[in-house]
Amino acid sequence: MTEKKVHLTSAEIASVWSEYLNDTLAVCILSFMLKHIEDSEIKPVVQHAYNISENHIGQLHQIFEEENYATPIGFAEQDVNMNAPHLFTDVFCLTYITHMARIGMITYSGSVAMSVKKEIRDYFIQGLKETADLYDYAVHIGLEKGINARHPHIEPPKESDYVDSKKYYNGMNPFSEKRPLNAVEISQLYTNIQTNEIGSKLCMAFAQTSPSKVVQDFMIRGKNISQKHIKIFVDKLMEGNLGAPQLPDVAVSDSTTQTFSDKLMMFHMSLLMSAGVGNYATAGSTSQRSDLGVNYGRLSMEVAKLAKSGADIMIDNNWLEQPPGTKDRELLAKNKGKS
Repeated sequence: MTEKKVHLTSAEIASVWSEYLNDTLAVCILSFMLKHIEDSEIKPVVQHAYNISENHIGQLHQIFEEENYATPIGFAEQDVNMNAPHLFTDVFCLTYITHMARIGMITYSGSVAMSVKKEIRDYFIQGLKETADLYDYAVHIGLEKGINARHPHIEPPKESDYVDSKKYYNGMNPFSEKRPLNAVEISQLYTNIQTNEIGSKLCMAFAQTSPSKVVQDFMIRGKNISQKHIKIFVDKLMEGNLGAPQLPDVAVSDSTTQTFSDKLMMFHMSLLMSAGVGNYATAGSTSQRSDLGVNYGRLSMEVAKLAKSGADIMIDNNWLEQPPGTKDRELLAKNKGKS
């Protein structure tokens, strides 16, 4: 009896398509980092991340061939100038790997949850394991070198209790006293400070190395928004007497030589903004003080507006690769018989 071929679902197609773009982008970024990293403990972490993405690209090519689907364009050697001077410090590279591994774990877990076909499930489950191991490796090296950012310390609870008043949710009324931040709210504020710090530095690096005035202006706008959001989150922590967070030295060099293509840089920022909106949605839904939820909602709209302007730039310059989709049946019917 002939085994019936199981075709990919729309969710599986979307997942492998997105993963291909992300991995080809990662190979470009990481290959450039590897050329300039000097720290003997950080370089193997970046090499490990590079090897994972390179291996994934080969596996994805095989999936596309087996399913007879067109391979996405993605990114390649023409999107990175390997002869450009160094752009990122070694500490930045390690912090970048840690941050992107966090995004990867979220992405892979979502893809696992949406996949049905065994081969695709196996691929994403393995990717999730590899990315979790990469995150563990990067955090371990950061701890050994004393450069990891740590969330604020609070006293451990001595007893458990229930919320005994609806005032627990208060926060919007300036004339009423706000309760202290709880551990969930603190963790979300600090996480979003970290992610905005990475975004700010990437925007700075991309702005100073892009030859396009439009891209430069977009990146500077993105950097300013990230810094504004960092200040809002830090102020919330300071109100709770938690002190300003100590972040690692995620610096960039003063190079102005074009290092990455404008197409790659704009796509990278759209990826980070998408993750950022997701982070804000999670933070807003888990923060129980009303002022925090309103803040996250308002700031999400600001990021979404920036993302829209970025998409417009990509469309104007033919940089935005179109995801797979269904045919426009109405258009097909109208064009029937036309030649």
